[in-house]
Amino acid sequence: MRLIYCVAAAFSLIALTACDPQRISELKEGVSTEADVRDRFGAPENVWDEPGGARTFEYNRQPAGQVNYMITIGTDGRMTALRQVLTPETFARVSPGMRMDEVRRLLGKPAKVTPYELKKETWADWRYLEAPNQAKVFTVVYGPDQFVLRTQAGADLDAPEFKGGK
Repeated sequence: MRLIYCVAAAFSLIALTACDPQRISELKEGVSTEADVRDRFGAPENVWDEPGGARTFEYNRQPAGQVNYMITIGTDGRMTALRQVLTPETFARVSPGMRMDEVRRLLGKPAKVTPYELKKETWADWRYLEAPNQAKVFTVVYGPDQFVLRTQAGADLDAPEFKGGK
């Protein structure tokens, strides 16, 4: 029964991400309201307070998806920005010495977090697509103090194109 729930949850997430382009096309910066955003995307995974009173809604599509959206709502209640943050440009902003919470704020919730007790490291992975259509994983390695030690990117070996068989 647990397997059925897991499969249903994965299918729901895939179906949800397939609808994202339609939902995004229905929203316009400076015009769409917070209610419009919530109507299209639902409740956000997280709400981040911005300087000046704006708020950014995090819409996470990990682990099955390859995107995370940050949608900013201005103090007037209108959408001011909609960004897909899992991009090489955003990853380039992650640097050694950043705190784990700063990285989470920048990239959203990771697809997977793996602690390596003997190495005293924690690895956080985000799945993404690199142009033209390459499935990749961006990894941030944290030390025991939860500060970034290093980052790396490589092929997403869990992507369908790397799975053999039928």
